[in-house]
Amino acid sequence: MTAAIALGSNLPSRFGSPTDNLREALHRLADLGHVTAVSSFHATDPVGYLDQPRFLNAAALLETDLSPLDVLRGLLTIEHAMGRDRSTAPPKGPRSIDLDLLLYIGEGGSCEILSDPDLTLPHPAMHERRFVLAPLAEIAPNLLHPTLHRTIAELLANLPA
Repeated sequence: MTAAIALGSNLPSRFGSPTDNLREALHRLADLGHVTAVSSFHATDPVGYLDQPRFLNAAALLETDLSPLDVLRGLLTIEHAMGRDRSTAPPKGPRSIDLDLLLYIGEGGSCEILSDPDLTLPHPAMHERRFVLAPLAEIAPNLLHPTLHRTIAELLANLPA
């Protein structure tokens, strides 16, 4: 199975700059499986909560034997170990690291659809976010969104400028 993961950072941490935070998170993803692809790092403006530094965003593909919920738990564990406390941070606010499970591709090659109190797949807002789609399109442009039935490249091309 393959997990598509979004990464973001806009604050320094004990690991260094936002670039260093993304690199550290990518290194730690190896605890959950095998990273098979990583996008370039994209500098992006914040969305929603605007009074904060610009973000660095990326995407990665992770081959894993873990279930989607176990991948999510692993991502949250990495965030916590890297100093993020989701309970005290403002929604969409500044953070040293943000890891989101976007898609989970099963053995047959199709993306799973999941509605659980802890996890919704595909990620419910990914198709609206250039900072998610642009990095993901670099590494998986032909991946098909399971409910919108469009590729990542098509979703990115259809976003307003």
